[in-house]
Amino acid sequence: MKLLRYGPPGQEKPGTLDRNGNIRDLSGEVTDIAGDTLLPAGLDRLRAIDVESLPLVSGSPRLGPCAAGTGKFICIGLNYSDHAAETNATVPPEPIIFMKATSAIVGPNDTIEIPRGSEKTDWEVELGVVIGKTAKYVSEADALEHVAGYCLINDVSERAFQAERQGQWTKGKSCDTFGPIGPWLVTRDEIPDPQKLAMKLEVNGRSFQNGSTTTMVYSVAYLVSYLSQFMSLHPGDIISTGTPPGVGLGQKPNIFLKPGDVITLSIEGLGSQRQDVVQG
Repeated sequence: MKLLRYGPPGQEKPGTLDRNGNIRDLSGEVTDIAGDTLLPAGLDRLRAIDVESLPLVSGSPRLGPCAAGTGKFICIGLNYSDHAAETNATVPPEPIIFMKATSAIVGPNDTIEIPRGSEKTDWEVELGVVIGKTAKYVSEADALEHVAGYCLINDVSERAFQAERQGQWTKGKSCDTFGPIGPWLVTRDEIPDPQKLAMKLEVNGRSFQNGSTTTMVYSVAYLVSYLSQFMSLHPGDIISTGTPPGVGLGQKPNIFLKPGDVITLSIEGLGSQRQDVVQG
C-alpha cells in the first residue's frame, strides 16, 4: 500500500493511492496515518479494504508528511561509504546518531526556507524508515518486523550551523522546513529489499546525487536493531538512514542552496519530491 496525508498544513486527512495513482480518502476508516494505524494489525485491516470503493479525491491537493504523530526523528550520519569519502570523513565504527527536530517536518513538495544567517544550506536525499511496532532490544534478524514502511526524505542541512557553531549536529539539521517527508509511506511488503534502491537528486535540473542504498554501511535492519538498544522506537518514529555522495558540501568548489533554486529528488519505488527554495 501507498499511504499518504493530504490537505492544508495541520488539517491533513489520511488517504491511499489506488491502482491508477488516484488519491482515495481513508478518513472514514482511520483518523490518521499514525499510532495504531501503523501497527501490523492496523495495516492488515487497511489491506482488506476495497480501495476502489473509497471516496475519490478530486484535483491535486497538497500532500502533507506521509506519517503523523512522529515522536522521534532520528538521523544517521556518514552511513554511505562513498559519501564519507567525498567529505574526507572516516566511516564510523558504529552508527553516528543525531536527532532532527520534529518541527522541521513538512510535506514533500512544501517550500524550503533558508534560515536567517545561513551560509551553507545543503541537500541530502535519504531513505526514511517508519516504525510500525514498538522496538526495544530487538535482534537484527527480527528488526524489519517492526517497520511499517519506507518513505523519501530530504535531510536538508545547514553546514555552518552543523559543523562550525559548536556542539552536536542537531542545530544544523532542525531548522523549520528542513524535513520534507513523503509523498507516501510505502508499506514494507512492497519493498522486499530496502538495500537495493536507486536514489537521485537534482538542483535546477542539474544532477548531483545518483546513488543507491547498496552502498549503505549499516543496513536498515542493523540500524533498527542498533537504535533499539539505546531507546524504544514507537509507531510513527522515523529513521533517516543517510545520504549517498553528491551533496553541495562535496562539490569543488562547494555549492549551496539559494533563494529561487528548485530541488527534485526521488527513490526507486517511493515516489518523488519537488521543493522551491526561499529565504526564511
